Amino acid sequence: MGFNRSMVMASAAAMLMVGVGAPAVAGQHHVHEQGSTRGSRESVRFMTYNASLNRGTEGQLQGDLATPGNVQAQAVAEVIQRNDPDVLLVNEFDHDDEGRSAQLFRDNYLAVGQNGQEPVDYPYAYTAPVNTGVPSGLDLDQDGTVGGGGDAWGFGAFPGQYGMVVYSKHPIDTAGVRTFRHFRWADMPGNLLPTGFYPPEQAEQLRLSSKSHWDVPVRIGDRTVHVLASHPTPPGFDGPEDRNGRRNHDEIRFWADYVRDPAVSSYIYDDTGARGGLEPGGRFVVMGDQNADPHDGDSWPGAIQQLLEHPRVQDPLPASTGGPEAAARQGGANRTHVSDPAYDTADFNDDPGPGNLRVDYVLPSENLRVVGAGVWWPAPGEPGAELTGEYPFPTSDHRPVYVDISVGGRR
Repeated sequence: MGFNRSMVMASAAAMLMVGVGAPAVAGQHHVHEQGSTRGSRESVRFMTYNASLNRGTEGQLQGDLATPGNVQAQAVAEVIQRNDPDVLLVNEFDHDDEGRSAQLFRDNYLAVGQNGQEPVDYPYAYTAPVNTGVPSGLDLDQDGTVGGGGDAWGFGAFPGQYGMVVYSKHPIDTAGVRTFRHFRWADMPGNLLPTGFYPPEQAEQLRLSSKSHWDVPVRIGDRTVHVLASHPTPPGFDGPEDRNGRRNHDEIRFWADYVRDPAVSSYIYDDTGARGGLEPGGRFVVMGDQNADPHDGDSWPGAIQQLLEHPRVQDPLPASTGGPEAAARQGGANRTHVSDPAYDTADFNDDPGPGNLRVDYVLPSENLRVVGAGVWWPAPGEPGAELTGEYPFPTSDHRPVYVDISVGGRR
């Protein structure tokens, strides 16, 4: 399924919604403070949230969202309403070809006040096919059989599992969307494809994106900000060849190259065949669960630094009060971590590991002015803390990350 079909689904799904009130504070080390407000009324909040709205079988999520009583979806919607993002990327949201699940989540959950919160309205949305669960017809995991999640273009039990959706209060330029689901890993110069693991006839067909990479232009007033959305594969669940760690690195590198000058990005092509990266000087925000911590966990060395240290990218260092509290209380692998737990965005297994990590990011271009940022991880006793919890989580093992941006001003 190519780019044109994606656009049809985007048009059908462009009837979605999301948002609702919460916090934000400006500062060098941006910490969420419950009840705080945005730096200015003109700021635009960009938020990424791996909401774990994925299910084990195809169609199950759509069934869960068909009525307004699913407990997890209610809690996820309340989290979103408390944070009131203007532009929201939801990771791990099972995709269906009609965009029906995304519409149902908007209508039955986001547009309905949860637990005393105000409803939120997202008149615009974008969703499209992903590689997860799509059969490759090849024995990609080299187990001697063809079929199953390990042989899909991206690991998944069915097409669309662990998909994505972008909700927006501002118009989405659907005609300008670019997707890169079919970009081949081998076509990235200097790639980290493991040698010897994939036969040559497989290596030349492998897709880089485990889900997809989307460039979604959002019109904010008279300006356009490109939402660069993705969800790279976790750097684990493999063997000594580290094929997933290598793929994760190169999925992150894709955006790093995409926003460089045309001499670097010229190798890139989208699902329509159009070549090149973002136009020079374009405004963008890289968003999503990148599955890579700067110092801890199993990611390939320097994977996320490709963005954090990029000359065109700024890192507002969103932080929380709940992250340090959780790391200290849970112990285990957290005791040996190098990264500041204030920046953690995910509550993972502590024994034996990897412990809590920073894996979710909202990274604006250097020509946008940041006025606030945070990780929404309330400490125990703070409002909303019951929505995070510990395993089995009432919402997700990830926490929302938001950045407030003055689109009209520079840094």
